[in-house]
Amino acid sequence: MVKYTIKRVLMAVLTVFIVACITFFLMNAAPGNPWLAEKTPPQSVIDALNEKYGLDKPLPEQFAKYMNNLIHGDFGVSIKTQKNRPVMDIIVEKFPLSAQLGIMAVAWAVVVGVPLGCLAAYKRGKLIDSILRVVCTLGVSLPGFVVASVLLVVFCGGIESLNFFPGTFSPANGIRGYILPCFCLGLYPMCYIARLTRSSMLDAINQEYVKTARAKGLKTGKIIFKHALRNALIPVITYLGPLTAFTLCGGFVVEKVFGIPGLGKFFVQSVQALDYPLIMGTVIFLATFIVFMNLMVDLLYKVVDPRINLAKGGN
Repeated sequence: MVKYTIKRVLMAVLTVFIVACITFFLMNAAPGNPWLAEKTPPQSVIDALNEKYGLDKPLPEQFAKYMNNLIHGDFGVSIKTQKNRPVMDIIVEKFPLSAQLGIMAVAWAVVVGVPLGCLAAYKRGKLIDSILRVVCTLGVSLPGFVVASVLLVVFCGGIESLNFFPGTFSPANGIRGYILPCFCLGLYPMCYIARLTRSSMLDAINQEYVKTARAKGLKTGKIIFKHALRNALIPVITYLGPLTAFTLCGGFVVEKVFGIPGLGKFFVQSVQALDYPLIMGTVIFLATFIVFMNLMVDLLYKVVDPRINLAKGGN
């Protein structure tokens, strides 16, 4: 177990390094520069700014300097979005709000999606199964901005009798301010988890150990939730790793539509402004979080199914 964990950690470090390399060189390959705006400054000013932030050096030298600073915990400073503010301070300030919304979205997606998947598997071929499949198919097909726009139109002024939720997010609005963003952020994963659970449950209930449990006279509910569900949850847990990392870091579209001042919104702004240090810092943070969550998922396999031998890499 220890050997496996060390191996995964080393692989995680290598993965984050590769992500940093790809992001850095693709980012610098994009046309334009951070100083272009409606009123472009003189070339002498641009040259001075490039020299100040080290953008006048060759790309390999810039990359080597950035990675050296990164090893020492220095993510650099924002050069445009929040000028001269440390990138790490921006991430530390903005991430908690994105994480708060993400935790709520993931929680309701799992709490609702897993039981719906079990119900659909239990009622396979019946009306309720068909209804759930249609709803889940719509949920995974609709883009996030469409769901967010519809929710805003219906519940934020478009229909007078349903004008109950605020049109823009603010913690001052209390729980009402969280409902629509969390619903929009969690709809896709909820529907996907429900479909994944249904598929896994149908496979599990046809296994020999489930037939044996039925032969022993166990009740259907106990068979599904005690015996079949444990094995059916393994694909769901696999999906929860990257899902949790992405959702906690904020859905970019959802944060933009609802005006949520989270990490996702500032990442979009940094890309639009070509704020290189903020782009790099956010991508590296998100990549590290995803890799960490995948590691946690692999370790959770052993908890869900003790038969899994992590030392051999078996799933």
